[in-house]
Amino acid sequence: MLKLLGDKPLGARDAAAVERVLTSDPVAMCMVAARFETHGINPRLLGGELWTAQDPSTSLCFSGANLIPLIGAPDDLDYFSDRAVAAPRACSSIVGRADLVLPMWQQIEPVWGPAREVRPVQPLLVLSGAPAVPSDPAVRLVTLDDLDAYMPAAIDMFIGEVGVDPTAGDGGRSYRRRLASLISAHRVFARFDGPEVVFKAEIGSLSRRVGQIQGVWVSPERRGEGLGLGGTAAVAEAVAAHGRLPSLYVNSFNETARGVYDRIGFTEVGTFATVLVD
Repeated sequence: MLKLLGDKPLGARDAAAVERVLTSDPVAMCMVAARFETHGINPRLLGGELWTAQDPSTSLCFSGANLIPLIGAPDDLDYFSDRAVAAPRACSSIVGRADLVLPMWQQIEPVWGPAREVRPVQPLLVLSGAPAVPSDPAVRLVTLDDLDAYMPAAIDMFIGEVGVDPTAGDGGRSYRRRLASLISAHRVFARFDGPEVVFKAEIGSLSRRVGQIQGVWVSPERRGEGLGLGGTAAVAEAVAAHGRLPSLYVNSFNETARGVYDRIGFTEVGTFATVLVD
C-alpha cells in the first residue's frame, strides 16, 4: 500500500497506448474516450487520472468523479482496487463493463462499506442503422433560454434514475452549470408542450465515433403515448447525422425502456454494471 501512495498518473509518453485501448472498443470506452480526445492525458484537464498496473495497453482505469475500469486481467483489477482504497474516495460511482466493475467492487466494498445500490446487469446497446420507427418531429435542441423550463424535468429524471437530488448541497448550481454546458454543446433535446417538457434526453458523452444517450425521460402524466419511442428515435437520428454511432445502456429491470429500445432497433453489444456509492 505504501508503494501505491507514491504512484503517479500516466503521462504524455503513454498517450498512444491509451488511444489504442480507447479505440479498441469505442462503445464501451466512450465516456473516457470523449474526455481523452478533447483534453488529452493531463489529469487536470481530463478531470481525473488514468492508472495502469504496468502497461497501459493491457491495464487501464480512469479515476475521477466516476471510477471506470477499462481493461485488465484479475491482477490489474486487484491493483486498481488497492489503489482506489489507498486514498480518500473521490468518486460517486463505479461504472463500466460488468466483468471489470463487479470483481473490483467485491474487493473495494469491505473498505468503502455497502453500496447505496448495485446494478449488476445493464445491457449496452447500439443502433447500427436508421430507427425502425418514425422519429418525433417535435423533439428539438434545447437552448439556454429553455433552461429554467428544462430544469424540473432534468431534476425529476435524475432523482428517479440515480436516487439522489442533484440540487442538494449547493441549491442546484453545479447541476445547472452542467446542463448549461451540455446545452451550449448542442447535446440536450426535448419536446415541449407549451411551457412544459414532456420528453427529454441528453448526449452525455460524445467521442469521435460514438454518442452515448442518457437521461431519457417522459413526463409521468404522458407515459404510454409513445413519446419515449419517437423522442429517443429523434435523438438517435441526431447522433447518427453527426457521424456517430448512437449508444446507451439501460437497467435490465426496466422492461418498459428495454421494449422501447428494441422497437427502435437498438441491439445489445455488451453488459455494463454500476455501483452507486453516494
